[in-house]
Amino acid sequence: MTTMAENKFELTAADRKKVWWRHQFLQGSWNYERMQNGGWCYSMIPAIKKLYPAKEDQVAALKRHLEFYNTHPYVSSPVIGVTLALEEERANGAPVDDAAIQGVKVGMMGPLAGVGDPVFWFTVRPILGALGASLALGGSIVGPILFFVAWNIIRMAFEWYTQEFGYKVGSSIAKDLSGGLMGKITEGASILGMFIIGALVQRWVSISFTPIVSQIPQAEGAYIDWSKLPSGSEGIKEALTQYNSIGATALDATKVTTLQQNLDQLIPGLAAVLLTLLCCKLLKKKVSPIVIILALFAVGIIGRLLGFM
Repeated sequence: MTTMAENKFELTAADRKKVWWRHQFLQGSWNYERMQNGGWCYSMIPAIKKLYPAKEDQVAALKRHLEFYNTHPYVSSPVIGVTLALEEERANGAPVDDAAIQGVKVGMMGPLAGVGDPVFWFTVRPILGALGASLALGGSIVGPILFFVAWNIIRMAFEWYTQEFGYKVGSSIAKDLSGGLMGKITEGASILGMFIIGALVQRWVSISFTPIVSQIPQAEGAYIDWSKLPSGSEGIKEALTQYNSIGATALDATKVTTLQQNLDQLIPGLAAVLLTLLCCKLLKKKVSPIVIILALFAVGIIGRLLGFM
């Protein structure tokens, strides 16, 4: 009778590189029902074949990894690294069930999704793009080549090393399923993700309430008197001069204050934060995202027609 040690399954660096390469095409079969599940499952195939020789075990693993999955394609690498480690431990007899594997994926994909956009789309890519564009404007072919090569080296290296980090961490999780390590990791990832999302709410969510709260007549000389300005370019120059000297609130004889301006003076972005929290609460109550999107469209259209947004 053979022992577990003799039959121990192990993913080599070559196996993990196959997964890493396939993971580059995570969004190759993106769909509206389960989003990135097809690309995720495709990435896991080399590991599944290595860990589960039996056909029925391979089929079960493929079905397990066809569940809903969606996150930023680059920060998905540590998630797949952890998953590889859990699958490896499971193949070697550890008590890792389907719920534990899916829980790891769901627990990490959401928080990490909020990290990928600021790091890659809003920081690394614009910096490399600006550098490449500056060289290209000077007539150098190195500009676009530098952007393409540097961008792919950075993202592919990031994906490999974070996948390896997740793989090493995942082994610790599998050995400490009852010790709360997974809870600590997902909690830390959630805090980081919520911090990033909270910082970006004001950038992504825009609400403006247009009802007028007050109309205060301006004192003589405290506003731009358009009727007294000369015509043509001289009038524009004079208007800009007065605007800079008087202040941005003195374009007209009457200072108009809207509800949105008062809210911004109280807490900037308050309405956007409240709307975001409301959507989160509705999602927590299992309200369909499609229903929430349609409701937001309806409120926006009605608000515009009625003149309060």
